[in-house]
Amino acid sequence: MEKRVMTDSKRRRGLVAASAVLGGLLVMTACSGDGDKGGADSSKKSQAQVDEAAAKDTSKARIAIAPKNGTTNASINNAAKVTVSDGKLTQVAMTTAAGKAVKGTLAGDGKSWKPDGQLERSTTYKISATAKDGEGREAHENSSFTTVSPANSFIGNFTPEDGSTVGVGMPVSINFNKAITNKKAVQSAINVTSSSGQEVVGHWFSGQRLDFRPDQYWQGGSTVTLKLNLDGVEGAQGVFGVQQKTVTFKIGRNQVSTVDASSKQMTITQDGKTIKTIPISAGSPENPTYNGQMVISEKFKETRMDGATVGFTDDDGKGEYDIKDVPHAMRLSSSGTFIHGNYWGSDGVFGSVNTSHGCVGLNDVKGAGDPNQPAAWLFEHSLVGDVVIVKNSKDKTIQPDNGLNGWNLSWSAWKSGSAV
Repeated sequence: MEKRVMTDSKRRRGLVAASAVLGGLLVMTACSGDGDKGGADSSKKSQAQVDEAAAKDTSKARIAIAPKNGTTNASINNAAKVTVSDGKLTQVAMTTAAGKAVKGTLAGDGKSWKPDGQLERSTTYKISATAKDGEGREAHENSSFTTVSPANSFIGNFTPEDGSTVGVGMPVSINFNKAITNKKAVQSAINVTSSSGQEVVGHWFSGQRLDFRPDQYWQGGSTVTLKLNLDGVEGAQGVFGVQQKTVTFKIGRNQVSTVDASSKQMTITQDGKTIKTIPISAGSPENPTYNGQMVISEKFKETRMDGATVGFTDDDGKGEYDIKDVPHAMRLSSSGTFIHGNYWGSDGVFGSVNTSHGCVGLNDVKGAGDPNQPAAWLFEHSLVGDVVIVKNSKDKTIQPDNGLNGWNLSWSAWKSGSAV
C-alpha cells in the first residue's frame, strides 16, 4: 500500500510540472504575440518618419507653365509663359521639338518668364523650368504644346499702313485670308478710334472684307488708331486669329476733287476752299465714268493699262488699248477706273470732249517729266485717301465695295452692315 501511494504522488508532481511547462509556453506565446504587435507599430512609425523627412525636403515653389501640356492650336503671341509662386525661377529653357532654342526673358523679380518674340505657326515647343523656394529647395516642371497651323488660323491684311499720312476719305479696310463666319467675335476684337472723337463703325462687305469709317470724312489733322486683338479669336470653326497689333495713321488736309462729266471740268478744294480748276476728259458716251464718291487707293508715276484686263477687247480677244506708260495714274476702283495723265489725246479734248473708256483723263506728256502739266500738278498735290467725286455722268453710281468707296452708302446703310 505504501508503495502505491508514493507512485500516485509522483504522478501528481509530473502533471503539475507539465502544466507549468505548458503554462510557460502559453505565456511565451502570448508574449510573442505582443512582441509582433509592438514591431508593427515600430514599422509604421518608421515610415511616417520617412514621409515627414521627404516632406521637409520638398520645395514650396510651385511652377505653372502655359499653355497646358498637350495643348494644340496655341497662340503664337502671348500664350507661352512660365510663372512661379512661393519661390523664384532659376532656369527656363524653351526649344522646338527639333532642339532649336527660343530666347526669352526672366522678370527681374524671378517670378515669371516669357519668350522674347512671336512664335512660329505649326511648331511644337518644349519648356523645362526650375525654381527654388526660400530655403533653396528646387522644384521642376516640364510641358509641351503645339502652335496653331496656317490651315487653322487667319490673318487680316489691312490698309492704310502704320505711320502713313492719308486723305480724309481713307477707310480702314481689312481683307481676311479666310472666310469669317463668326463676324461678331472678330469685329468685337477690332477697335478703330479717332483723336477727333468721331464715331467709327465697321461694315462687312463679305465674309472676308471688313471696312471702318465715320459718318462724314475724317477730320483733317486727326490721328486714327487701329487695334487688332485677334489673337486666339475663333473666326470660323477651328480657325483662330493670330494678330495682336496696333496701327496709327495721320489724316492730312481735307482735299476733295469734284469731276463734272457734263461740263468736263474738275474743281479741287482744300478745307472747303477752291484751289484749282482743271479741264478733263471723262468716259465717252459708250463707256461713261461711274458716278459717286471714289477714294484714291494707289498712285503710280507711270503704269501700264491693258484693256484686256478690264474687259475691253476686240474681235480677236486683244485689248482695245494697251498703253505701257500711262503717266501720273491714281486708282479709283478695283475694276480699273483711274484718274490719270493723257499724252496721246490732242490738247483740244480736255474740257470739251469725253473720250476715255471710263477713266478721268488730264493733259500730260509722255514720260511724266513735265511738272507744269495738269496731271502732274494733281498727282503731286494728292494723297492716297483723297476723295474724287464724279457727278453728271451717264453711268450708274459705283458700287461701294468696288475699291475703297463705302462713302456711297448712307450712314444708316453702313451701320446695318455691322455685326456688333
